[in-house]
Amino acid sequence: MKKFLIMFSMAGMLLFGSSNGALASSNTYKVKSGDSLYRIAKTYKVSVNTLKKWNNLKSNTIHPNQKLKVSNVTSKPAAKKVTTTTSNAKKPRVVKTITVSATAYTANCRNCSGITALGLNLKKNPKLKVISVDPKVIKLGTKVYVEGYGYAIAGDTGGAIRGKKIDIFVPSYKKAIQWGRRTVKVQILK
Repeated sequence: MKKFLIMFSMAGMLLFGSSNGALASSNTYKVKSGDSLYRIAKTYKVSVNTLKKWNNLKSNTIHPNQKLKVSNVTSKPAAKKVTTTTSNAKKPRVVKTITVSATAYTANCRNCSGITALGLNLKKNPKLKVISVDPKVIKLGTKVYVEGYGYAIAGDTGGAIRGKKIDIFVPSYKKAIQWGRRTVKVQILK
């Protein structure tokens, strides 16, 4: 009986100790290679600006092994998003539709870092759907639907992107040339 009580006590202490450690560690995140502020913010369901405020960041640049506060998060990070084809899936609500001039760009060019204004690494993630926008017209981080391109995120800016112009990200130069310049409708989603 004495052995049982000792084992039970030790198991309780281990359980209590490990749950406190998990709770404390859930308030911070250790940056891994290829991470971006956008992805971390999405995982912890906070905005990029909130992450920047909590961590006193002046830019979107983060580095591997850097520890970031993800604040009052007491649960595990959200599970990776699974695409569903069921009819009862919630569709995003269209807030506004605008007509824009759209060109295409790629991250595979000389002197291109492949890192967007939101910190997304397009070279490591060539399947991402990202558009470059004028933040005065479409705010960075906004989810959109672009006619002929699909669902995307306004994740980058560009020197020539002013007013009602966008640049869609495509993985290759050939696809950028195929896109050309088009007038398309962009739905701003909520």
